[in-house]
Amino acid sequence: MRHSKSLIATLAALILLFGAQVQAQTAPGTPGAIPTWTPASKEAVGTSAGTTSHVWFTLQGGILSEVYYPRLDTADVRTLEFAVSDGKRVWIESKDLRHSIEREDENALVFRQTSADPDGHFRIVKTYVTDPERDSLLIDVAFSSTGAYSLYVLYDPALKNSGYGDTGYTEGDALIAEKPDVASALASSSPLEQMSSGFAGESDGYTDLFLHLGLQWSYSRAENGNLIQSARIRDASHFTIALGFGSRPEVALENAHASLRRGFSSASAEYAKGWSDYVATLRHVNARYASEFRLAAMVLKAHEDKTFRGAIIASMSIPWGFAVKADVPNVGGYHLVWARDLYEVATAFWADGDKPAAERALNYLFTVQQKSDGSFPQNSWLDGRSYWSALQMDEVSYPMILAWQLGRTDKDTWQSHVRPEAEFVVAHGPITEQERWEELPGYSPSTIAAEIAGLVCAASIARKNGANSDADRYLAVADDWAAHIDKWVVTTTGHLGGAADSGAYFIRINNSDDPNDGGVLDVRNGGGTWDKRDVVDAGFLELVRLGILRADDRVVEHSVRIIDSTIRVDTPNGPGLRRYNHDGYGETYFGGPWLGQGIGRVWPIFTGERGEYEIARHGDPTPYVEAMLRFGNSGGMIPEQVWDRAERTESNFVFGSGTGSATPLAWSMAQFIRLVVCAEEKRVVEMPDVVAEHFLKNRR
Repeated sequence: MRHSKSLIATLAALILLFGAQVQAQTAPGTPGAIPTWTPASKEAVGTSAGTTSHVWFTLQGGILSEVYYPRLDTADVRTLEFAVSDGKRVWIESKDLRHSIEREDENALVFRQTSADPDGHFRIVKTYVTDPERDSLLIDVAFSSTGAYSLYVLYDPALKNSGYGDTGYTEGDALIAEKPDVASALASSSPLEQMSSGFAGESDGYTDLFLHLGLQWSYSRAENGNLIQSARIRDASHFTIALGFGSRPEVALENAHASLRRGFSSASAEYAKGWSDYVATLRHVNARYASEFRLAAMVLKAHEDKTFRGAIIASMSIPWGFAVKADVPNVGGYHLVWARDLYEVATAFWADGDKPAAERALNYLFTVQQKSDGSFPQNSWLDGRSYWSALQMDEVSYPMILAWQLGRTDKDTWQSHVRPEAEFVVAHGPITEQERWEELPGYSPSTIAAEIAGLVCAASIARKNGANSDADRYLAVADDWAAHIDKWVVTTTGHLGGAADSGAYFIRINNSDDPNDGGVLDVRNGGGTWDKRDVVDAGFLELVRLGILRADDRVVEHSVRIIDSTIRVDTPNGPGLRRYNHDGYGETYFGGPWLGQGIGRVWPIFTGERGEYEIARHGDPTPYVEAMLRFGNSGGMIPEQVWDRAERTESNFVFGSGTGSATPLAWSMAQFIRLVVCAEEKRVVEMPDVVAEHFLKNRR
């Protein structure tokens, strides 16, 4: 009997031991908390200047945020950050430390982040580059402290554009995360200890640290969930983290190890040289703006994909990403291609001296995005697959303008691309299903400007190819539409006009055949319904920039006075304008994320467009150039939107500084470049000569 009791006790002990071993091996709590993406207010972006390495990174809030691989439309990382513990307390880098960022090299996308304990007991200094020779991200880390502190790395992968479905495990001296056809490997030059793969909010390193003030759990595998990997750095004084990527785990691991063997110094030197060589090809500008000008050019180049050359995404961010679920891989955010944004970026490349990049952009538009009927998608993944499906006629028109600007008048360009595009515009314009803010149908001043200019450029290309009848037809349509601008988009009975110039001014959009009929306009995004005559934007300035109307046109001048009194905001950093009055695309009143409705804030691109108008009227663009410069954050990134209120909010936005929408916006960086060049040349460099010659000599 005693033997039976002893046997039972032994078996029970073995069962408990076996259970403990299973628990120590396989992480519980699958799939973990529902993941979201990260804040869109990036302070820096980076990648190598060459095309061998297919890794891009973003920095935000003192830490590494999204990393893209192998294409710019595919995020694979949410965050990588550090935690510190003295055995009595834990400090999480993103939440508990003070942060700063600085450019380590004026001629390269090399950034240094510093995270410091508010009481001065320790600090973490990190410098980031990608290895130009392989698919790896390298982080040089220096940790200094006044006492006995442990440093931990916390890595949150989100492979293939989703935070769910990752499997993680320990492989030798590295942490592996994988999904089918993609993997990451986290390795370090200083040994990793207590390595663990767990599920967010259940068995992850964050939870472990707060429960035990150190890593006590050690799960060697976590399958198919919201994975978080963690480890302690043995010697944390100065080391290098390598985050390798590949199509298979062994490839990712080899990339990480190869980059570590190479060393941060060697990789960063080649990385910096690649960028400095690129900067040397750019035009020289006023010393006051030279640093930001070079940075903007590098940021635009960094937004170009390395598989689909010429594909330049709108931003390495997801607007208000922290409020956007990452549980499925279909979130496009702004890492998509809009033909409109690509045109804006291409004209900036053309202006800053990088004509080959502008050529690649046009090639991408024509060979990847353009549809068989000559039109273009609203936006697309990098391979050309449509994301949203609306028709925006300005996007269909801009490639014709870009082709003319770049001198692409050859027979194939004409027959295969420009002619189908022009025919589509003639057949479907001037009304658009959506204008440039992707919200409303009707007659839009900015869309009509792009259509008219596009047809004039197409006519010029047609004539160079002997297609005179096509050229005559396109010009006739362009002239007819230009003659109807007042009838379609200028109101003479609106409430904003006053007595001057009979009250005539441009409205944002006309959803009928009569701009004076007082029809109701739903401005979307919770902005309400309004008399369309009372909704104005600065889109009519496109008619000036593209050479269709003179800057001193009386209706243009009157409309400028109206937008300056209606949607202009003079911030501490300079003047800015909203998209239009009653706009709902922006943070809520108290600064919460846009989740379908809010309040539209100030957009730096309009500051640039307003500055270009000043140049067209022989005025002084300096206040607008200065404002765009100051709108940049501590890393020099110019945002999509800028906070427009002096009152403090719970979100602690700063009047005249970026919001949570998207930073950097490629269009904003491009607009700064173009405005600087316009100011130096004292002309609107975007304006096609062929359009200006056709209209401005005799117009009004």
